[in-house]
Amino acid sequence: MRLELRLAFTEDAPAIWEMQKIAFRGLLERYQDYDTSPANQSLDQLRLRCSQKDRYYYFIDVDGNPVGVLSVTDKQDGSRKRLSPMFILPQFQGRGYAQEAMRQTEKIHGERGWELDTILQEERLVHLYEKMGYRKTGKTAAVNPRMTLVFYQKL
Repeated sequence: MRLELRLAFTEDAPAIWEMQKIAFRGLLERYQDYDTSPANQSLDQLRLRCSQKDRYYYFIDVDGNPVGVLSVTDKQDGSRKRLSPMFILPQFQGRGYAQEAMRQTEKIHGERGWELDTILQEERLVHLYEKMGYRKTGKTAAVNPRMTLVFYQKL
């Protein structure tokens, strides 16, 4: 397996959007977070995010094929970098791709000074981020009665 991060550009927004809808569909159905789910984001919203100055989108390619995407906000001013969103398409999950993508992201943007949030009820996601060295900040936010976000930092 050869995993590489490939920088995406604004013109890649339609491909990212299609992948994002597939990747987040199950979570949207489970948690019904219609206002916040990336599965419900419009293509125009994603294009705008892709064009932001301090935001970097990467395709996660395995053996030359895209299996997921991650986005990093890095203002390069000493403030915390933000990982959001990151996803692996359902048929490729459970193979260590997210961990390797995060390692490579840290090589590009630095190992320290990160933040992210994830769904508290998703034990696999919580485990992944804690395994990668992220620690809970103590902050949570209820999105709806079914879903709570938990916030993490990697100092």
